[in-house]
Amino acid sequence: MSFEVRKTYYFAAPGPENTRDCARFALERARELGLSRVVVASTSGATAEIFHEVLKGTGVSLVVVSHVVGFSRPGEWEFRKNAADMLRKEGVTIVTGTHALSGVERAFSRSGKVGGGSRSEAVAEALRRVVAVGLKVAVECVLIAADQGAIPVDEEVVAVGGTASGADTVVVIRPAHTSTFFDLQVREIVAMPRVR
Repeated sequence: MSFEVRKTYYFAAPGPENTRDCARFALERARELGLSRVVVASTSGATAEIFHEVLKGTGVSLVVVSHVVGFSRPGEWEFRKNAADMLRKEGVTIVTGTHALSGVERAFSRSGKVGGGSRSEAVAEALRRVVAVGLKVAVECVLIAADQGAIPVDEEVVAVGGTASGADTVVVIRPAHTSTFFDLQVREIVAMPRVR
């Protein structure tokens, strides 16, 4: 029998207070596995700034995935311009792409005119409810980053998501493009909230 022993961390509850720990756990696992990239979700830039602070100078690259323009309000990008400028100056990649597990489907399901949910929204809801909201976010961010060419699909990454704000879930994923979703593999859960 062949197996490896690794640490998994469980937070008592989801939330942004777990963000700095998630950054430390992401770096720890990247080093253990010899991985070169961490993909993290960040809406305003606050989570991205914490991850940049922890990863800076380690040789591990940071790829940040933000909401699309218009996600909350038409024509508005929620990421703070000063944070984006600083991160880009520091060599951080920021990707802004349409949510891979909802996209145009959300318009149909929320309009009340067409009715019913889509298969991609069902996948998203299953990830949210069965494991953690942050797992759904991490998976989606990896799909978006791969689709935008920000990460290769043949190298594992550490991916990080959260519940509403901040970070509370860290996983290791073999990426895939959205069009080949079932090639994506969540290979390790590094950290997650026990209660969702």
